[in-house]
Amino acid sequence: MQRNEQTKDLPIYKKGEEIYELVSKIVDLIPENNTDLQMVKKEILTDSLLLMVKVAGAEAGALYDVKMECATIIRKAAHNLIVQYHNLEMFNFEEVEYYKMVRDLVEEYRLLFIDWVASFDQSNYMIDRWGLFNPPGVNPDDAGPDDDIPFNPDDFNFED
Repeated sequence: MQRNEQTKDLPIYKKGEEIYELVSKIVDLIPENNTDLQMVKKEILTDSLLLMVKVAGAEAGALYDVKMECATIIRKAAHNLIVQYHNLEMFNFEEVEYYKMVRDLVEEYRLLFIDWVASFDQSNYMIDRWGLFNPPGVNPDDAGPDDDIPFNPDDFNFED
């Protein structure tokens, strides 16, 4: 089975698809002539797509720091989806009550997310010098695994 197919079989990816499908149906009910709601619609669709795209991105790489960066974007997108209920309500979306189903699915997604992040291999990383995505116990100013390898250009004959 190819990596892409394996990713699509992950419970978190499938739940992301479910969220996107529901969101798509709900935002189709937004009136075309309401520009405020049309902007909210674009944000909701983008955030719901990120739930799948960033899982795929994280699964395509092996490095812990890259996976954690994707996870951070997912968390932000999921949080945005939760609070969009208030924007829909504020702009008088008549079908706002349907959006509560999205919030319920995002809660299910959150539980899958916790397990998914816990499965990341913390031993496969590059030091994040910004300090955000290092595994526990690794600091941004720690020596990297290759830092003690001496390099002397005189040891190489670059003229040949």
